[in-house]
Amino acid sequence: MKNDACLLTTKDFTVLEVMLDRCMSRSDPLVPILNRKIRAATIVIRDQMPENVATLGSRLTFSVNGRDPDTRIVCHDRMTSPIGLYLPISTGRGLALLGLEEGQEFVMPGHDGAEERIRLHQVHYQPEAARRERDALEQMSTPRQRRLNLRVIQGALRDPDPFASPTPEGFDDPGPSAA
Repeated sequence: MKNDACLLTTKDFTVLEVMLDRCMSRSDPLVPILNRKIRAATIVIRDQMPENVATLGSRLTFSVNGRDPDTRIVCHDRMTSPIGLYLPISTGRGLALLGLEEGQEFVMPGHDGAEERIRLHQVHYQPEAARRERDALEQMSTPRQRRLNLRVIQGALRDPDPFASPTPEGFDDPGPSAA
């Protein structure tokens, strides 16, 4: 892929268009990155997205300016989960990674004005690839195989639970009132 080239699902492309429309001013630091992504994007349907491309919800490893790699999940907006787990596309680095292919770099101005090189090393998980894999497994299984996943145990209603010890008053579990 060329330097600015990126592959986006129709959903990811629409999210970027909405983000650009909602930018409060053209001085927003994300505007140039959004414009570059939208102009350079090749849009593909999710079933045709290569598994080595970063999409929303992908878990990936990347580095900035050749420093130690970091692994994050690219998400739509800031999350309220553990710090360091997600990388929202509402940040420059998250937005830069969206649509990149493994091994590809995106160059953008950093916070201090110096150039930042964001390199995508590996996509560990991609929702589109996982969905294709799940659908393929379902199609390979026959209706009989799907039924075999549910197993009926004969006599389960007749035989008492070996771990419960019933007494004439019921089970011997005193319940929460005993605490």
